[in-house]
Amino acid sequence: MHLCRSTYYQYQHQTKPEQFKRRQVLYQQIRRIYFDHRRVYGAPKVHEELLREGYHASLKLVQKLMRHLGLRSIVVKKWRYEHNNYIDQMTYPNLLKQDFKAVKPNQKWAADITYIPTKTDGWCYLATIMDLYSRKIIAHKLSRHMTTELVVNVLNQACETRTVKAGLILHTDLGSQYRSTALETALKQHAIRHSYSKRGYPYDNSVVESFHASFKKEEVYQRTYKDYHEANLAQFSYIEGFYNSRRIISADGYLTPDEKEQLVS
Repeated sequence: MHLCRSTYYQYQHQTKPEQFKRRQVLYQQIRRIYFDHRRVYGAPKVHEELLREGYHASLKLVQKLMRHLGLRSIVVKKWRYEHNNYIDQMTYPNLLKQDFKAVKPNQKWAADITYIPTKTDGWCYLATIMDLYSRKIIAHKLSRHMTTELVVNVLNQACETRTVKAGLILHTDLGSQYRSTALETALKQHAIRHSYSKRGYPYDNSVVESFHASFKKEEVYQRTYKDYHEANLAQFSYIEGFYNSRRIISADGYLTPDEKEQLVS
């Protein structure tokens, strides 16, 4: 643990021995939580993790101790959209209408594609499907090419691992892969209704796009991938080893996606 000497002596000589010992424990636990969660947590989430583990400390104290340790989230800026007034003239139904709430899993899914650069294989494309109830990524695949086959494969992956009932909504943007005949055919086979964002209205699919923004800031922008295989391992590790199982989400009461799903299991 790296503390400046003045901070150490300040607490040693001005704080009661019991308080000093308690803060040393908090320093250790804060540092552990911060690095265990890929350095992406700021004080609010570190504080929540401490409470979950039985350590009692105020948010203000956690903020203070993190400053002493020189720890801050690597995610510097909040993700924001820029509004675009362009309205698509073609008719694609928006069934979701920015209502991202669901009372149980497998009512509303959202899908999107994002780009990952590699040194030798150029751009790779990560397609994901999120269950909006828990914000869990229920299907994901990285490909060297952005094709219709990619989004169909990810849909099939989701349908194989989830309970699909008639009336389920899949929301996507108006990308050509999501408007393809092959995807529409696959959706009809599973009795899934297709909902589309208006072109130029990213808020219509903001939850899954926000996940991709976090994935890039917390994983992709922190390193350089040699090739497709290295990028594929990284996306799998982030989603399955961190995001779904360990990354708490403030909008869901500081539960992980897996924990949110267990509430109705």
